Amino acid sequence: MFGSLKDIPSLTSSIFSAYTSLTAATMLLTMTSHFIPQPIRDHLSIAFRSFIKPRSNILTLVIEESTGITCNQLYSAAETYLSTKVSLSNERLKVSKIPKEKKLTIRLEKDEKLVDSFNGVSFNWRFSSCSESSSSSSDQINPNNNADIFIKSEKRFYELSFQKKHKQMALECYLPFILDKANEMRDEERVLKMHTLNTCSGFNWIRWDSINLQHPSTFETLAMDSKLKKEIMEDLNRFVKRKDFYKRVGRAWKRGYLLYGPPGTGKSSLIAAMANYLKFDIFDLQLGNVERDSDLRRVLLATANRSILVIEDIDCTVDLPDRFDNHGDGRKLLSKRNGDGRSKQSELQLTLSGLLNFIDGLWSSCGDERIIIFTTNHKERLDPALLRPGRMDKHIHMSYCSYEGFKVLASNYLEVSSDHHLFGEIEGLIEDTQITPAQVAEELMKDEDVEATLEGFVKLLKRKKIEGDVSENDTTTDNNNNKNNAEEGKKSKRRKVNCKQTRATGITKRNGAAGTQRRTRSFGR
Repeated sequence: MFGSLKDIPSLTSSIFSAYTSLTAATMLLTMTSHFIPQPIRDHLSIAFRSFIKPRSNILTLVIEESTGITCNQLYSAAETYLSTKVSLSNERLKVSKIPKEKKLTIRLEKDEKLVDSFNGVSFNWRFSSCSESSSSSSDQINPNNNADIFIKSEKRFYELSFQKKHKQMALECYLPFILDKANEMRDEERVLKMHTLNTCSGFNWIRWDSINLQHPSTFETLAMDSKLKKEIMEDLNRFVKRKDFYKRVGRAWKRGYLLYGPPGTGKSSLIAAMANYLKFDIFDLQLGNVERDSDLRRVLLATANRSILVIEDIDCTVDLPDRFDNHGDGRKLLSKRNGDGRSKQSELQLTLSGLLNFIDGLWSSCGDERIIIFTTNHKERLDPALLRPGRMDKHIHMSYCSYEGFKVLASNYLEVSSDHHLFGEIEGLIEDTQITPAQVAEELMKDEDVEATLEGFVKLLKRKKIEGDVSENDTTTDNNNNKNNAEEGKKSKRRKVNCKQTRATGITKRNGAAGTQRRTRSFGR
């Protein structure tokens, strides 16, 4: 078994030598482990275990919710696709029901697994999430504080596991199939969404949350001049059909609208009508929830294609006056509250230039087929940089209700045609009266009786006309009084000037005469 007896001493010597070497190495490692830092020891331990661990034939792909500053389309597609693949083997699921939605929404709960089959190959899915804490120097927020703060962030992801030999099928066939299937499902169940920002104070993220857009406004029900409605619809149709044109001329495929006019003239209703007409989701951006330009870029990049981005009352939100305190060095500071209730301030980094850069700068090309809408009650207060073509391509004046707009509202609310005997009187009154569509709609909702409602509306128009005439007369009287006062003031000034000139002349004459007398007397002496 060992060859010959002569080999036994040499074999024993070899074993003893190996044992001695191993013991010496173990003792050396034990002694030197006290001098090796713990992270390095952990790294060496992991490397050693991975070296002796048998190789697995399973490959796992991690699909995170976001990739840097943009959303991961594959994550949302997987979420939509897997909602139809749940089975009785699942033990925990998230179930929700949105108003006016026919089906239940089903999602995997954390750490829940699911097996899907594609072309005879099994693909194992697992949903997971984790919270991470990252240390960040607080002097980025408050330059006078050098302490470190910990910012939490939540990371959600799917794990897709399969045998390594099916890697090519998974990447080239299975995942593209999920993307296409999810798009199909969304198109079939197309429900417009209204998105709003959701911020979490305990976590370092801002993301869009959504509800179904249930606003019933359409161009048919919109109280607006028919020519203007037709012009807007043609502009929208031309925009969505010109993808190749925008690419050829080197412009981002987007369109900017500015809606301006008095409150209650239908700006929000027009936005809803545009969304329903194009089947575009709405992203309602409240700039008051965004503190830095980097946050603004992140939330804007998270908006989907074929969407409408709305920033309402832009004249009130761009400068964020209620969130600023003027500092001695000219910086603008944001007031916050500590846990003990004391106020602290941090430098605010949200700027108008950051917004303009996304609307018309290099960042504007990050997305296709987008419409950006600003609304304001006071166009004259806006920075001229917001108004130029390329940012706000089309300016739409939302004015007071016209007779044509009234007929649309009367048809909507009262289901009455324009041949009613009171319509002629209303036409003569409404053109000379400043009344908003919102006020008209409120008046038409007061009574279910058509005759009583229209008579009440006529009385309202007459009262407003009288008030308007009185106001004009008061204004005319005030102007006349101002003119008279101005003329009287001018006359008074002229009288004062003449008096001063007269007194000055008299004084000069008296001074001249006295001087003459003094000179005469001196000559006499």
